Amino acid sequence: MAHPIVDIHTHVYPQSYLDMLRARTTVPYVHDPSSGAASRLIILSSDDNPSIPIDQRGRPVDSSYSDIGVKLAFMQLHGITTSVISLANPWLDFLPPKEAQNWAQRINDDLERICAGVNRPADPDGTRPLHEKTTLFAFGALPLSAPSSGIVAAEIARLKTLSHMRGVIMGTSGLGKGLDDSALDPIWAALQKNDTVLFLHPHYGLPDAAFGGPEATDRYGHVLPLALGFPLETTIAVTRMFLSGVFDRFHQLKVLLAHSGGTLPFLAGRIESCIAHERRFIANGGDTQGPKRSVWDVLKTNIYLDAVVYGEAGLKAAIHASGGPDRLLFGTDHPFFPPLNGKENEEWLSVRTNYTSIEAAFPENKDSMIAVLGGNAVRILNLK
Repeated sequence: MAHPIVDIHTHVYPQSYLDMLRARTTVPYVHDPSSGAASRLIILSSDDNPSIPIDQRGRPVDSSYSDIGVKLAFMQLHGITTSVISLANPWLDFLPPKEAQNWAQRINDDLERICAGVNRPADPDGTRPLHEKTTLFAFGALPLSAPSSGIVAAEIARLKTLSHMRGVIMGTSGLGKGLDDSALDPIWAALQKNDTVLFLHPHYGLPDAAFGGPEATDRYGHVLPLALGFPLETTIAVTRMFLSGVFDRFHQLKVLLAHSGGTLPFLAGRIESCIAHERRFIANGGDTQGPKRSVWDVLKTNIYLDAVVYGEAGLKAAIHASGGPDRLLFGTDHPFFPPLNGKENEEWLSVRTNYTSIEAAFPENKDSMIAVLGGNAVRILNLK
């Protein structure tokens, strides 16, 4: 294919990370059934319900989670030329403070080695390892539970010295108090200083009460938490950042939002209206500063959106909120949402849906479609 196809939302659990989870017995952990069935990854508290047999908790873990060869085969099957891999949730948020720095460095070095192994030059005999037409880059993980923000800032700076790192991935809880926590300012400052893109990804969802209480958690499987909980989690987290003035203090902060920003593109106007009418803000005679910039300005200046939204309507909302297609980036969310028929060499419905939505959004503008599929990622993430 003449133009690049870049997947910026694709996850890998390095083997070292899975081994660490296997040594745990509380969420998050990996359970290996004695029956020899597939291992189970339990990363959500709602999945660790004693009423659910342990061999059925969480989700099955197969080689697609850690085997880079499987990742490359998936890329080749779907015409993807470059992937920017990242550790999936729950990242390193749960680690004891004394372990966070060492594990962050270990995981990030593992990701760097994986990318370097795939991208290395051709062998002397002219052959290139693995799949010759694919390349990998990565978003690093942060040691957020470390004893000081200086340790986190130091890892952000260190990642800039690694050849294949193109940003960092982070969840919405920050240091445990949300992204409007002023204690995160040194981390925002480090990201801005190092010109590092932050890929913000949900994990915690909404409380069980939002879906009918704990007794309802098994009624519809993961549909409600994933379809609604994740997007709303992202929307709330970024809105809290905005309301607390993060984007006022850090004008150059670059944030890439998973799943097209959740519901933020659709609700931006409503958020803006509520801010304009909030009596607590100084602009309306109150005593709280409130944001100085508009939601629309932040969306078009500080925020990028992935195109993992699975529908033309949502994609068009993302394009409109971003001020055009040049801040939208293709993604697949691999290895999640695989075909349920077990056919490994069959095109994934989830990926085809994203491709189709992008094609439908630009029926007469091939250049914009090409930009979303890869050109924007090459430019924004400097994928040489």
